[in-house]
Amino acid sequence: MSKKDYYEVLGVKRDAEAADIKKAYRRIAMKNHPDRNPDNDEAEDTFKEANEAFEVLSDKKKRVRYDQLGHAGMEGQTSQGSADFGDIFGDIFGDIFGGGRGGQSHVRQGADLRYNLELTLEEAVKGTSVKIKIPTSVACKTCKGSGAKEGTKAVDCTTCGGIGQVRMQQSFFSVQQTCPRCHGAGKQIKDPCPGCHGRGAVEETKTLSVKVPPGVDTGDRIRLTGEGQAGTHGGPSGDLYVEVAVKPHKIFQRNGRDLHCEIPISFGDASLGGELEVPTLDGRVKLKIPPETQTGKLFRLRNKGVVPVRGGSTGDLLCRVIVETPVHLTKRQKEIMQEFHEIQATQGKKQSPRKSSWFDGVKSFIDELRP
Repeated sequence: MSKKDYYEVLGVKRDAEAADIKKAYRRIAMKNHPDRNPDNDEAEDTFKEANEAFEVLSDKKKRVRYDQLGHAGMEGQTSQGSADFGDIFGDIFGDIFGGGRGGQSHVRQGADLRYNLELTLEEAVKGTSVKIKIPTSVACKTCKGSGAKEGTKAVDCTTCGGIGQVRMQQSFFSVQQTCPRCHGAGKQIKDPCPGCHGRGAVEETKTLSVKVPPGVDTGDRIRLTGEGQAGTHGGPSGDLYVEVAVKPHKIFQRNGRDLHCEIPISFGDASLGGELEVPTLDGRVKLKIPPETQTGKLFRLRNKGVVPVRGGSTGDLLCRVIVETPVHLTKRQKEIMQEFHEIQATQGKKQSPRKSSWFDGVKSFIDELRP
């Protein structure tokens, strides 16, 4: 039985790049791996064919010879799918079996930290500087973060020889896995530092000054580079991310660059008009209420909002007036209100257009329902 063309086996063109060949092989090998397809002879044969094809096409000299002479030029040159595939799988399946070839660095960067910072609306809008305390790990001063006792240093792991990987037999081929002794570091500390017990870091509470820029809002983050957890064995520290949360305000609600508030006004001010003092984050301002103002009317005070932290124009302050019905009326007030009510009733639509319109709509609706 004649062999399939190696390019056809991997499903690539004859001028395919090395990276494309590896990618095609990886896809076929992962799908037909014997450990994933137990008792499947067809998958095992496909797997062996792909191995043989990859063994030739991934080797420059063998590939040139194959392109010139075909399978005849490969007699005695391939393992026929039964050789030790440790090098192939160490490179391609390293992520499945615990890492590829070569050791990992003994030095590692520290983890990032997060701190939740609560601010008042005034602090968030105008900016501020606050002191925060964070529990973290810092580089050990005794060993300067190496983890080794003074005068000593880390040595190569005795299990993996310093490469961070060990070779293990899997079915009929061998693969590489992370070294169980050094966990991929490739190094061991024989004489640990007495100050940090070999960790290279010690626990400590740090006090930091955080400069909050004007205009921040809930969800914004401030990054403090290098203020996270200390790295392992002298590695760089991680970063600290300060996440802002703005507390609810008694008067204002923020919506992006704009501020909102509700202002109660009396029945008299709403009817006759008047002038009110309105609070803003910069002080009090005058707000003129025109006569016959209805509840829910929105007034916009330009440039009395927030300057966004990322730049742009200043927002506005939006004031919604709420007409407050008077309570605890005196006898005289009730008499006046009764007289006013009787006079107003004679005016009808002229003085209460919305009320009259609504009742007209109700009457029309009821009439339509009648048979």
